Amino acid sequence: MIGRSITPHLQQMITKFPVVSLTGPRQSGKTTLLRSAFPDYRYLNLERLDIRELLLADPMGYLISLGPRVIFDEAQNVPELFSYIQVISDERNIPGQYILSGSQSFLLNEKIAQSLSGRVSINHLFPFDTDELTITSEQPVSSAIYTGFYPRIFDQDIEPADFYPSYLQTYVERDIRTLKAVENLNTFSRFLGLCAGRIGQVLNLSSLANDAGIAVNTAKAWLSLLEASFILFQLQPYYRNFSKRIIKSPKLYFYDTGVASSLLKLSNAEMLATHYQYGALVENFIISDIIKKYYHSGKRPSVYYWRESNGSEIDCIIERSADSIAAIEIKGGQTFSSDHLKNIRKIVWNSDAVKVEKMLVYMGDQSFVSGDVRVIPWKEFSSWKLGAREDG
Repeated sequence: MIGRSITPHLQQMITKFPVVSLTGPRQSGKTTLLRSAFPDYRYLNLERLDIRELLLADPMGYLISLGPRVIFDEAQNVPELFSYIQVISDERNIPGQYILSGSQSFLLNEKIAQSLSGRVSINHLFPFDTDELTITSEQPVSSAIYTGFYPRIFDQDIEPADFYPSYLQTYVERDIRTLKAVENLNTFSRFLGLCAGRIGQVLNLSSLANDAGIAVNTAKAWLSLLEASFILFQLQPYYRNFSKRIIKSPKLYFYDTGVASSLLKLSNAEMLATHYQYGALVENFIISDIIKKYYHSGKRPSVYYWRESNGSEIDCIIERSADSIAAIEIKGGQTFSSDHLKNIRKIVWNSDAVKVEKMLVYMGDQSFVSGDVRVIPWKEFSSWKLGAREDG
């Protein structure tokens, strides 16, 4: 079993809060992690109808009979559970009573906000980040992007071409129907593919909706569904202390590049090199890895992009603190060119009190400094310390 970076954080939170929650996409390893990290906790899977019926027949009596130290997996399936957990956890007034996990953050977090606000530590587990996997020096970036990071691929030695189509079909037919009534699943699947074709682009809702043949409000609602089920995320623009001439719309990225590659109909890693989305997938790979590492360390990611209306752009801005940021440009080529630095050297910060660390991440293998910019190979960057914020 491959160890997960978030484990020490969860073990610490269980000593401080009466309830700990862990959400993340299906098959990201939540159940395996919780059962191995908390072996003395009773495990109940609320996708099982028999357990749900037992619980619903007498919620208070059943919870009391279980005692503390219980893991409720897919807890969003029994929304009535949360108010009873609130009552019992308040009466016992001890940490580490319950762990709630689920693959649908919208439903789970909605119930947490209603009943358990202030009593729960909220955490997220995603597919592996690059700190959790051993990436060999021989492995090309195209292989990592195409394979993706879902644990089952590595545990069971499954080909990505066999894993992702089934995963996506199950997701569309199961989770989307649960989260919201989508009348035409084929249209939703096409919409999902169109999102993959827009990775790294500034979101144009009207264009996306028009191409999918749906209303703009429907496109907005479907994007919310995809975010709530941890398929994609919207990277917001950064504006603080920059000039006002900035783009205000978010950019689209997927949490896992294997999912995106499958949606783009890539059948092997070799196809990536000449694919029109190669550069965008490289960008997605680096940015999603940064975000996963923040969450897996128990921190809230403060990750953005910057783009002025004149086209000047920085792929990734990490706000480490009020007086420190990292500005990261990402290039898909293996050969360094001084032209790669033109945008990052244009960055103008409107305060001398703010420290800006400038970096270029590329797919080559040489590390060096060019002026005020550190040039870092992607494999070296994968172990770069994020300097995560302490307020998450």
